[in-house]
Amino acid sequence: MTRAEETYDDPASGIDVTTDGLPDWLMPVVSAARTVAPEQLSRFLPPESGSGRQSAVLILFGEGKRGPELLLMERSSSLRSHPGQPSFPGGALDPGDGDPAASGPLRAALREAEEETGLDPSGVQLFGVLPKLYIPVSGFVVTPVLGWWRAPTPVGVVDPAETARVFTVPVADLTDPANRVTAHHPSGHHGPAFLVASALVWGFTAGVIDRILHFAGWERPWNRSRQVPLDWRP
Repeated sequence: MTRAEETYDDPASGIDVTTDGLPDWLMPVVSAARTVAPEQLSRFLPPESGSGRQSAVLILFGEGKRGPELLLMERSSSLRSHPGQPSFPGGALDPGDGDPAASGPLRAALREAEEETGLDPSGVQLFGVLPKLYIPVSGFVVTPVLGWWRAPTPVGVVDPAETARVFTVPVADLTDPANRVTAHHPSGHHGPAFLVASALVWGFTAGVIDRILHFAGWERPWNRSRQVPLDWRP
């Protein structure tokens, strides 16, 4: 079943952000995106000075053989920034993406996803935007853009120098308490993490997934005292 909701359109951008026709199971995410405050997602918020490099990530929900799923990728181990780390597709805004305060992050999220995974943007329906967050270690101000993979197309590694692999993770695996752990960084930092798809998903990506599961009402009780080091390997 699908459900019709309101449509938001920025005529200047040529990009629609609409909840029309989304599957019912995505509606809790829609509701969460409308009401969640930045400080409810992360303690790392964009600097008040306006500094930081503007960027965007695409949080793309699809429906696979095991039900709802998320598209993720693993960054190449040769990259200087976050090497080997699973992440959402995304990256810094280019001048051609447009206004960072308007449609720029939408364009950047789709463009970066296409460049990194081969995703066909025409099959993606953007349905929401989460508050901007901050990654202190890299200085990125990140806009998480929510998408529904309405018309799935093949995806995979486009440039091995940038991406090691592209994969999807069933939401059922992300909510399974057996796959949930607390990642322990050598610096002493602790944060939510997921042992899924032969990967340890941690850091910014895991933090956003954790909050989406929580505010969408999908979270199941899990053992937060179960820790894994960041050098974990399957």
